[in-house]
Amino acid sequence: MPPDAPSTPDDDRPPVLAHERFLARREAVARLSSLTDRFRFIYDHNLWGSETSASGLGSEAGATRAVRDGLPGLLGGLGVATLLDAPCGDAGWMASIDLGGIRYVGADIVADLIVRNRIHHPPRFAFHVADITQDALPRADAILCRDCLVHLSFANIDRALANFRRSGARWLVTTTFTQWQHNRDCEDGDWRALNFEREPFAWGPPARLLNERCDEGGGGWRDKSLAVWDLGTTLRPREAPRRR
Repeated sequence: MPPDAPSTPDDDRPPVLAHERFLARREAVARLSSLTDRFRFIYDHNLWGSETSASGLGSEAGATRAVRDGLPGLLGGLGVATLLDAPCGDAGWMASIDLGGIRYVGADIVADLIVRNRIHHPPRFAFHVADITQDALPRADAILCRDCLVHLSFANIDRALANFRRSGARWLVTTTFTQWQHNRDCEDGDWRALNFEREPFAWGPPARLLNERCDEGGGGWRDKSLAVWDLGTTLRPREAPRRR
């Protein structure tokens, strides 16, 4: 872990705009029962508050600099030939990355985003409408699930992980906060930090770790990282197959 990562208690972290704006519109969001409707509402109302990205502050140019610099080498080291970016959002920052020979496929639950992506991104990028918790996903070696699981309830995280495993992918590349101590559940569409080395996940140390050098909240979230796990290790103990 980088030396400048915070060690402050969970409750002392700075506020996050995505959570505050969700709380302000919570009554309206609560009336929407499906994930599709909730995330379409978030997109239509720019609930995550970014002026330059439909995917929120974490997808702006400054927030993705370390990821853009480090992701190609991380994927290359894993031997990834096809990357599924799910959810891909507007895929804006991905367009500036040289992935070499890695094939890129994006998927998102918001159909309007996918229509826009197909118009504005080069033909080498393939895009599909998909709910990661239940729809069949394109085959890939690795699934990039950045800034997503932090918005899902535990129940839908479980569904997404099961669906990722069904897809045949080996690697999960996802957001984790390495110094976060206590994972809590949330409503779908809200935001909270997660540390997947902690209960109720307890996946163990990641195979790779890329610190994002996040400067949101005056640097109070500098432990935000992209972590890589073999999808086989994301089984909870109660899900693990019995040994014979």
